[in-house]
Amino acid sequence: MYNTNFLASVLRKASIGHDQSLFANDVDHSTNISYGTLFKNAEVIASVLQANGLKPGDRVAVQIGKSITGVELYLATILAGGVFLPLNTDYTANEIEYFLADASPRIFVCSPDRVQGFEGIAKQAGVSNLLSLSNDGLQGSLCEQMLHTTQPYTSVERSADDLAAILYTSGTTGRSKGAMLSHGALAANALTLADYWQFTRDDRLIHALPIFHIHGLFVAINITLCAGSSLNFMSKFNAEQIIALFNSSSVLMGVPTFYVRLLKQAQLSKQTVSNMRLFVSGSAPLLSETHSAWSDKTGLDILERYGMTETNMNTSNPYEGLRKPGTVGFALPGVEVKICNPDTGQELNDGEIGQIEVKGPNLFSGYWKMPEKTAEELRSTGWFLTGDLGTRDEQGYISIVGRSKDLIISGGYNVYPKEIESVIDDISGVDESAVIGIPHPDFGEAVVAVVVAENQAQQHELQDSITQSVADSLARFKRPKQLHFVNELPRNTMGKVQKAQLREQFQDLFKT
Repeated sequence: MYNTNFLASVLRKASIGHDQSLFANDVDHSTNISYGTLFKNAEVIASVLQANGLKPGDRVAVQIGKSITGVELYLATILAGGVFLPLNTDYTANEIEYFLADASPRIFVCSPDRVQGFEGIAKQAGVSNLLSLSNDGLQGSLCEQMLHTTQPYTSVERSADDLAAILYTSGTTGRSKGAMLSHGALAANALTLADYWQFTRDDRLIHALPIFHIHGLFVAINITLCAGSSLNFMSKFNAEQIIALFNSSSVLMGVPTFYVRLLKQAQLSKQTVSNMRLFVSGSAPLLSETHSAWSDKTGLDILERYGMTETNMNTSNPYEGLRKPGTVGFALPGVEVKICNPDTGQELNDGEIGQIEVKGPNLFSGYWKMPEKTAEELRSTGWFLTGDLGTRDEQGYISIVGRSKDLIISGGYNVYPKEIESVIDDISGVDESAVIGIPHPDFGEAVVAVVVAENQAQQHELQDSITQSVADSLARFKRPKQLHFVNELPRNTMGKVQKAQLREQFQDLFKT
């Protein structure tokens, strides 16, 4: 049975012959579950999905809270030959309506309190079965059917090229695109990362990420499974609980916000992390200051890596060797990365800024029902145009400068926001900043800095410091035409600053 389903066979291979506890500690429910129980439950759910009409290739849309049963549902979908479609728990009914209409799932699983509100849009989208699962994964119609199902699970053969999941891009501008991820792409990336980051059966990962995103599900969960490791499975991020778990864990995967908040905990020290071997950061840029502060306080360097919904993980700072602050390291084994002129496609020299292009077995298969968009971004040669701007230094380390859509062209000059943000973020009293381009009648676009101060009462003095620092450090065309203070920067669930929202908020600044 294990060798008929490509991804499932990879994820369960490491557990064969040993049945240790996989979920070592669900902090909220004190639940322990073994590998054997996990896959047994997944097969039961797979039989439920099949009883509800799921056929190979059918989509299973899911908007539920984080739970062990939610992970079993993911595995069950793969086992049944379905295509897993996780949806952000913050999505509104209007947003869900778009995803259901676009993906046409056979089954939609949501929390019980949302079933009534989703019935109409699910029916209109042609969803055959609307099931429920509670946020703790212990109740709902899916659980009831698990208890009463008599239909045995039927093994489904799936190859490396078959579709395993669809993840929609955040859609901060324009229509959200469904990135199609194959069995082979997910398996290749998990196996590569498990080897590169030296995961073993002895590892225990602190999992405080959501599982509707590539980071929490296809990186953290898949690596753990294919390495035969275990998890401290948390329903959400809690700094005090995480520090308490350091003593029984070896790895933490998080977003930069995790590390910023952990640094504020008085208990954090070299002693409290003495059992930990690896701290990984991704999904958003990690400030060099955060990297340095963490190193100073714990004696360990955070490992920053770079990935996308469409590509899984592309690069990583080395496990052994210098983890260079402000960079995302080198291309992973089997992955090719190059920096190219976005207009001509010509590969650039080290030190030059260009668009990052990626090629490898980790890439997605294209955008769901968007062949034209796929052709624009995924070349016939296998190279994917990421839309990210980056540079490679003389040692080969890659740095992300920003998104191509965030590039500011002011008075005919290219301005890269990250360069300005780095100057502003280094100023004492600045918590963080975001630099955006706003329409300007003379310059085309004007550079505008949006800043979060550590102390709002000192904004006036801080403004003077920022103005002086950028004047000392940057050419005139790069200096912000205006500076605005806000209480916090808008972010998505994974901690990425939403510059599109800032551009919309300040779009009328220079209108006459």
